[in-house]
Amino acid sequence: MMKFRFRRQGTDPQREKIKQELFAFNKTVEHGFPHQPSALAFDPKLELMAIGTKSGAIKVYGSPGVEFTGLHADTTAVTQIHFLPGQGRLLSLLDDNTLHLWELVAGAPRDAGGAKREGVVCLEEVDCYSLPGRPGIESCSATRVTVLLLMRSGDLLCVGTEGGGVYFLELPRLSLKESQTLLQDQIIQSLPDDYRCGKSLGPVESLQEHPQRPGKLLIGYSRGLVVLWESTSRRVEQLFLGKQQLESLVWERSGNLFVSSHNDGGYSVWAVTTGNNVIHQPVSSTIPYGPFPCKAINKILWRTTQTGSPVVLYSGGMPRASYGDRHCLTIQQDKEHVTLDFTSRVIDFFTVHEFDEPSAVVVLLEEELVVMDLRTPGWPSLPTPYLAPLHSSAITCSFHVSGVPPKLWERLANAGRAQQDLNYNNIWPICGGKNLAPPPKNQELLLTGHEDGTVRFWDASGVALTPLYKLSTANVFHTDCDPSDDPQDPSDDPDMQQEEEWPPFRKVGCFDPYSDDPRLAIQKISLCKYSNKLVVAGTAGQVIVLGLSDERSAHPVDVSVVDLLQDREGFTWKGHDRLEPRLKPASFPPGFQPLVLVQCVPPASVTAVALHAEWNLISFGTSHGFGLFDYHRRNAVLARCTLHPNDSLAMEGPLSRVKSLKKSLRQSFRRIRKSRVSGKKRPVATPTSKVQEANAALAEQEDVAPIQRRIEPRSADDSLSGVVRCLCFADTFLRDGTHHGATLWAGTNSGSVYAYALEVPGVGSGRACERGAGEGGVCVEAVLGKEIQLMHRAPVVSICVLDGRGKPLPDPYEASQDLAIAPDMANAHSVLIASEEQVFSLPKVSAKTKFKLTAHEGCRVRRVALVAFGSVAQEDYCEHTLVCLTNLGDMHLFSIPGLRPQVRYDCIRKEDISGIASCVFTKNGQGFYLISPSEYERFSLSAKTLTEPLCSVQLDRPLHATDSTATTTPPQANGTHKNHVGQAEGRSEESPSALSSPILDTPLDSPLSCADLTLDSTGEITVEDVRDFLTTVDEAENNLKNIKEEEGRSTGILIN
Repeated sequence: MMKFRFRRQGTDPQREKIKQELFAFNKTVEHGFPHQPSALAFDPKLELMAIGTKSGAIKVYGSPGVEFTGLHADTTAVTQIHFLPGQGRLLSLLDDNTLHLWELVAGAPRDAGGAKREGVVCLEEVDCYSLPGRPGIESCSATRVTVLLLMRSGDLLCVGTEGGGVYFLELPRLSLKESQTLLQDQIIQSLPDDYRCGKSLGPVESLQEHPQRPGKLLIGYSRGLVVLWESTSRRVEQLFLGKQQLESLVWERSGNLFVSSHNDGGYSVWAVTTGNNVIHQPVSSTIPYGPFPCKAINKILWRTTQTGSPVVLYSGGMPRASYGDRHCLTIQQDKEHVTLDFTSRVIDFFTVHEFDEPSAVVVLLEEELVVMDLRTPGWPSLPTPYLAPLHSSAITCSFHVSGVPPKLWERLANAGRAQQDLNYNNIWPICGGKNLAPPPKNQELLLTGHEDGTVRFWDASGVALTPLYKLSTANVFHTDCDPSDDPQDPSDDPDMQQEEEWPPFRKVGCFDPYSDDPRLAIQKISLCKYSNKLVVAGTAGQVIVLGLSDERSAHPVDVSVVDLLQDREGFTWKGHDRLEPRLKPASFPPGFQPLVLVQCVPPASVTAVALHAEWNLISFGTSHGFGLFDYHRRNAVLARCTLHPNDSLAMEGPLSRVKSLKKSLRQSFRRIRKSRVSGKKRPVATPTSKVQEANAALAEQEDVAPIQRRIEPRSADDSLSGVVRCLCFADTFLRDGTHHGATLWAGTNSGSVYAYALEVPGVGSGRACERGAGEGGVCVEAVLGKEIQLMHRAPVVSICVLDGRGKPLPDPYEASQDLAIAPDMANAHSVLIASEEQVFSLPKVSAKTKFKLTAHEGCRVRRVALVAFGSVAQEDYCEHTLVCLTNLGDMHLFSIPGLRPQVRYDCIRKEDISGIASCVFTKNGQGFYLISPSEYERFSLSAKTLTEPLCSVQLDRPLHATDSTATTTPPQANGTHKNHVGQAEGRSEESPSALSSPILDTPLDSPLSCADLTLDSTGEITVEDVRDFLTTVDEAENNLKNIKEEEGRSTGILIN
């Protein structure tokens, strides 16, 4: 029989075909604000905007849903972008002095929403060019490009350089027209002797074409000289002898005036007259924020209006001593004067205008995009339908909700609109292109928790991630910046009102990286979309239950304290204090309003929460233990301490000392060295309990298959062993196989699983799930039913209960309100436990199946979700699958309940610890993870469900078709992918991925329900993540020949 033991199983072609219809990996779109933007451009004809980044990415935006992404071959910063208006072409200048030409090209027709979409457009690089060095000059700095200008004819590009030369390139071929090259020597010969003085004119700082006379160029040099150059006759028409270092130039619309801005914080107006070839002085010169020294005005725009008074916009110019650290943009018109004060650096700005009448100004900042409405009195800011700064306060966690009911969506949208002042016509000015994607079938919410105690609700139904509603939890507590404790507002003081502030600052933008109190940071979120109940938990042990209300309310918040230590001796909390709750009634705006505050003691960061709104129960866990609370009756049901006697690190808290992290890293390295030098038969210390004794015996006796890695059991003395990693409610069988009831499951960092039987009024076998009026005095009770200890003490990442058909139990209210197929309660249930090292399926407490992921793959589980995958071939067919994200950044998909490997995909770089920690899955096979502090990458594991840009643009030229036979990979702007040179797309063109699946004869699962459960989506980074990054892990895949034999082996679990 032994010769058949390791026989390779044959491949089932039918199963492989079904897997290709179910699974396909695609990175589809990037949500949020581009990381480290460096350039901005606008096409007034196509109404498209482009943003370049320091990582070499180009992102083009139009109306919501219209997006195109390009990525240069080298991750070099984009310094300038310029559109060829109306042509669907743009030029990019990189920091390595190369020019790149991009085009919008026609893509292949795409199937979307059951219909074929024609006219889909993508962005593609078509050419690149670099200026040759000047003969006889070894240094290339003389030809380093400083400024670009596209002539209005659209067929000529002017290039200004550091050496003072101006070169002309023919477009779109990017060929140099040497006969038109203008060197600085030619200009110097035309200068008066007293201005020449043997000095260089410096680099070319600005190039501007005459608005009325094509071919005439205004050339500005750094020294201050401005030249009006006639390119047709190649002669100097006029000289403007500026004496201050030049920053930028702009024409007045008639061409009779131009404005220059300078490094002393001033700007000058020059008159272009006939008959006088040399102009020594400007018509006027102004230092707006003088007379004291001011910073440079980097860019200035002068826009004429029908009323006669021009609108002047400029960045910089602030007084050095008083406001030198401010990031400002000034808007002036007649007597109106506003200084927009931003919280991050101004990169660039442009105006949207018709015949020079500005309707809006778009400002690209380092951390956000701000748009000001110039048509409405007061110049208010416009809300952005995309490019919202997700990191306005640092993201600490996330939670996704699929299939949001229309009523909840409408109420959230109304609450969000009430938070904004929308008493004006807010038309988004960047509205080019056409979105071809079908409307979403279901509404999706992405909730993000932030460091300042806010929870932001985002519309994640489509390509554009749009802000919907913002919830703040700070008003539940007294904080260091409590508004009620502030001194009198200076605006209320009549003496202060007499002195008008100068400059007239106005705070604009929502990026605010500073938190009033780090204890407010949100760590966990859970939302019930049917009952409109929300649970948020924070860093100081606060757990808040909120309900949705359409009216403003002023009420006190009930406070309950739960002691998780249970008076255990020998433990002293050394961390931060808990937040002080408000005892007086507070005013809460429409939206989610707090009902009850549960305060954990000690006030450690909450590591897990679970909400069951149908039972009115919440469960929460910290590094000390877990608790159960009935928020309907306002009483604590259970508090269980999970601390080990040696778990001293759990008492220090995350905000107490830096040496805590050092201590953890030191202990991790000691364990690593210990495991490397220890042999296969290492001596076992004297066990102190029956559980440890049995663990040691199993560890010595277990035979490791030739293809498996040896897994060393983790010490029970490890710090933070009591951290609660996951919590789960389920209506299942725990006490016996005939009576089901409410249960609570908890998993810890040391591999312990606790299962509690709950006595909830109206829940259980033979009773309707209805709560009568007379049950108000009946309390919920909890009794410990089972306690499971995993052999290797690996942290338990998630727990989920499967019904008699092996399908996940429906969410609360889904079964009782006939929103999902009722679970199978006739057959025995099983519980699915995922630890960092392996995945178990346990009916009752005896092993059914397991997969040793660490032993086979050399990786550890970080995120887990149960997902329903629909088939692209059969509309009514779907399979429930277990998705595991590992510390190496790859996705493993397993069938349930058999736990047979299906496919594996490389998703995230293993070095991207924060990306792996921030990953959250959706119920339909998609997911999100942070690729930068301000951007989410959206990906899909499903062949059927994709959220990707499908766009078209009407151009002035015929569209060229892209090569549809070439295999293209969606470019990612963070530069973490393997990118084909010169390829960039506005949508994913990737065919279904080649499946990396083990050769197994897998039986076909046929689920009856599409309900699933998304588990653990925290974005925190643990010491284990850092250790995994520092430790060398074997990444090579191994042949999984012994999967069949593993089913008969020891389960590796013990029962206390």
